[in-house]
Amino acid sequence: MNIEQIYQLIAEELSLKVIQVKNTVELLDADNTVPFIARYRKERTGSLDENQIREIEDRVRYLRVLEERKKTVLKTIADQGKLTPDLEKQIQITTRMQELEDLYLPYKPKKRTRATMAQEKGLERLAQIILAQDIISGEPDRIAAEFIDPEKGVAGYQEAISGACDIIAEIFSENAEIRGRVREYTRQYGTIRSEKKKTGAEKIYEHYFDYKEMIKKIPPHRILAMNRGENEEALRISIEIDELKIHTMIGAYFIVNQRCIFYELLQETVKDAYSRLIAPAIQREIRSFLTEEAGRHAIEVFSVNLKNLLMQPPVADAVIMGIDPGFRTGCKVAVIDKTGKYLEGTTIFPHPPQSQYFQSKSTLRDIITNRQMVAELIHELKDEKQVAYTIVNEAGASVYSASKIAQEEFPDLEASMRGNISIARRLQDPLAELVKIDPRSIGVGLYQHDLNQSELTRALGIVVEFCVNTVGIDLNTASPSLLKYVSGITARTAKNIVSHRNRSGSFTRRAQLLEVEGVGERAFQQSAGFLRIRGGENPLEITSIHPESYRATEELLQKFSVMDIHHGGKQLKEKIKESKTDLQLLAGELNCGVPTLEDILDNLERPGRDPREELPRPVFRVDVLKTRCLEESGQRA
Repeated sequence: MNIEQIYQLIAEELSLKVIQVKNTVELLDADNTVPFIARYRKERTGSLDENQIREIEDRVRYLRVLEERKKTVLKTIADQGKLTPDLEKQIQITTRMQELEDLYLPYKPKKRTRATMAQEKGLERLAQIILAQDIISGEPDRIAAEFIDPEKGVAGYQEAISGACDIIAEIFSENAEIRGRVREYTRQYGTIRSEKKKTGAEKIYEHYFDYKEMIKKIPPHRILAMNRGENEEALRISIEIDELKIHTMIGAYFIVNQRCIFYELLQETVKDAYSRLIAPAIQREIRSFLTEEAGRHAIEVFSVNLKNLLMQPPVADAVIMGIDPGFRTGCKVAVIDKTGKYLEGTTIFPHPPQSQYFQSKSTLRDIITNRQMVAELIHELKDEKQVAYTIVNEAGASVYSASKIAQEEFPDLEASMRGNISIARRLQDPLAELVKIDPRSIGVGLYQHDLNQSELTRALGIVVEFCVNTVGIDLNTASPSLLKYVSGITARTAKNIVSHRNRSGSFTRRAQLLEVEGVGERAFQQSAGFLRIRGGENPLEITSIHPESYRATEELLQKFSVMDIHHGGKQLKEKIKESKTDLQLLAGELNCGVPTLEDILDNLERPGRDPREELPRPVFRVDVLKTRCLEESGQRA
């Protein structure tokens, strides 16, 4: 396939226009990031979202790899002198790697097999005689006797027949159409079964000690559970299928003459070809396919959960006390101010063995807060101060506390206190804090260590990138951990931005990014729209309006006599509506597209909007003091 055919195929698969696919691929090939394309190149993509762009990116990558593989396959077969026009056409039109490998299998260089050894003994012609199926009288042994040759290792007619059948079995097994049919039949009607492998196997796998389920119906989590049990040698996994029906399927394809004297021999060869060559390979493929599908599903669950966690609304303008509960080592207490700065901390011991309950309450009364005890204290203080509590997921806090980032942030604090500060900051701004931790350590999915780690890392990185660029980042407060996820900014550039900020002071214009080492015109173009400057020289820089659209925005404001972008956005929309101005014509006057114009109007209507603020906020309580205060919701999992 040429590139135009690839565009056409992807457009059909994803129900898009060819021009959308073509323009998106060209933008990706020009090293534009997915967030930048989705946000600032809507005119070219037809307003595709990030998911659609990534689908195009993944599919075009796959098809390009496929085309390169086709070149290798075609050259290898041609060098053998076996490339026919029909085979070449079949290879050229295939759109799946598996189909290509099936077509290539008969010509693929292989190690010595029973068939190749039989060929070395001169038995290929006998195999062709048997396959021709045109001899309907005589004895097979007499025909095979011609090929007896002790010098070549064929001592008798039985060895000749067996060798010829080995060649035929390999021919049967390497037929692309048959492999495709058997594969599909096994997927549709096969059953995956697990059995207890050894005495004393862990009871966590007891459900799978004698379990089976249709391949097409088994859910992803069961596949991952079975795989883990197999890896730990607790389970034996197999695939069961009606072999008789598969034998009939293969026989009907190859055996065309029931009167042939080799009919029964061919029937037995079909069975051998399936059990020895086809079944093991197909079942390995299906197990691999099931594992890949289960892994993809698990990664999707990770991704959704991570997105929900990162996009939690921040709790701004509040002093927060974080408490990391503990028994023997005590509860670590940390207080941070409205900006996340660490103010003070201590350790209290309200639980056994110390049981310093009242001393701990006294300590918290002086600075305030801890789970059940904290709730009780809050209740006591409710008339004195505006105090409430909420529970924050601590997953990954210990990973952060021992990290280089944490050590650089709080070099004078012990690891447990660093982790507690992280817990408090998660409430204040989940996104800004959680990006400091490897997404795999945040505890948002199952079977993490059973998954493809590179695919998991890539998928979770995409989620973090999406969240960071969707929210937008304050250029003057963001940490290197947060900045490195901004479109167009690398980890090194992120550190350079913070170093420049520390050295030269706060940024007052986005354009000052170009003064940072490592930020060129390209990086600036890709990143500028996702960075915010509060109180800067240009009020547009609190919005996600890209600098390349500043001129159009200013002309728009002047045209409708709106000067205050902070409060004039709604007024601007009303004026456009009252004037009955056609957006298409207006966009033409401003030399921009309608999607860009609509984004400008939305940003002017709500400058500095944080999309997280529209989501449900954390629940703060003052009333739940003990377990008996809880009530059953009436819903069951």
